Amino acid sequence: MDATPDPGAAFLELHRPGSPLLLPNPWDAGSARLLASLGFQALATTSSGYAATLGRLDGGVTRDEALGHAASIVAATELPVSADLENGFADDPAGVAETVRRAADAGLAGCSIEDFSGEADDPIYAAGAAAERITAAVEAARAGPQRLILTARAENFVHGRPDLADTITRLQAFQEAGADVLYAPGLRELDDIRAVVGALDRPVNVLARPGLPPVPELAAAGVSRISVGGGFAFAALGAVVAAAEELQGPGTYSFWEGARTGAAAAQRAFGA
Repeated sequence: MDATPDPGAAFLELHRPGSPLLLPNPWDAGSARLLASLGFQALATTSSGYAATLGRLDGGVTRDEALGHAASIVAATELPVSADLENGFADDPAGVAETVRRAADAGLAGCSIEDFSGEADDPIYAAGAAAERITAAVEAARAGPQRLILTARAENFVHGRPDLADTITRLQAFQEAGADVLYAPGLRELDDIRAVVGALDRPVNVLARPGLPPVPELAAAGVSRISVGGGFAFAALGAVVAAAEELQGPGTYSFWEGARTGAAAAQRAFGA
């Protein structure tokens, strides 16, 4: 009898320095199926994009909602899926570990845990506490019959603390704790990205944002994965805003040019 496929192992294999995995972030089952039909090799959830489908801002989703959503993305396609689990929906390591255990039960290939506390006056966990949380997450990710690929995120650059040295120190501590992939969202400068990649011996993810060097330059810098976060979800919302403004303003219908492209893509993706 053939061994049961291991989605975590398949997901990790896609992380290749110099040939980065392009990891799109669907926000519902339909966008997951659409992105799979376009040839992507893996998917990841987006906390901000999913929150928007509920009429909420990022950080406004519960653990149960996030895990249920992740399970729906897993069920939508055969691709490996990694879940954005924010800060693990807990401050303490035991709570983070429980979130990761439940993520494994949802059939995910991986998940990410960040060091953003959610507190406006103290947004980043102290370095020691952050490392302890990742240690607990890694232990939970490896406790089941199939390994869950753990991405550890250092959030300095997206929460008003653009301290490269501290970010690298944190990522190194997460690496020492056993994280499989390291991620510092908000990096834009190629020299900073090279410094992060050079300081680590695990795959590095970067977030596609305005001002980021193009994919070929990131590949040359040794990046292993590029994700879009809520970018695609909010691009879709932006298209709705533009269409609404056209209808309410000049009263014309050129938005159907983009809509026809979307309808044709949906026909191909959902008709299979």
